[in-house]
Amino acid sequence: MIVGEPLVILLVEDNPDHADLVKRNLEDFQVANKIYHVEDGEAALHYLKGLGIYAGSVGNPRPDLILLDLRLPKIDGLEVLKEVKTDSGLRNIPVVVLTTSDAELDLAKAYEYHANSYVTKPVDFDSISDLLKDLGYYWLAWNKRPW
Repeated sequence: MIVGEPLVILLVEDNPDHADLVKRNLEDFQVANKIYHVEDGEAALHYLKGLGIYAGSVGNPRPDLILLDLRLPKIDGLEVLKEVKTDSGLRNIPVVVLTTSDAELDLAKAYEYHANSYVTKPVDFDSISDLLKDLGYYWLAWNKRPW
């Protein structure tokens, strides 16, 4: 187990049942103990860029990882992914697409927009935990180092 700063995860999920399931399954995950949840793509971008209700807020720490659904209200998940990966201040945040879509076009677009991984729901949480643990330890090691 890594000692130090907790891994901050931004969960972008419009379905409350799916969000609760993800949160419950991550509760015991050793590193991922700070999960912030927003319900649409617009809220995700506002959170990440400090806009709207998140302007000047200290309550929205920069995430170390984004779990992103594709089928979102207001702004689609692919557009959120594209915005994140083209923004010089955000592009280094790993994004795991967590979606019900297994359409090849969505998968291709997600990787074209530089998603770090693509997981289709329903999620095998043993696999996702391994993936998040690998990403978590990597990002803790590099982004939260003491120097």
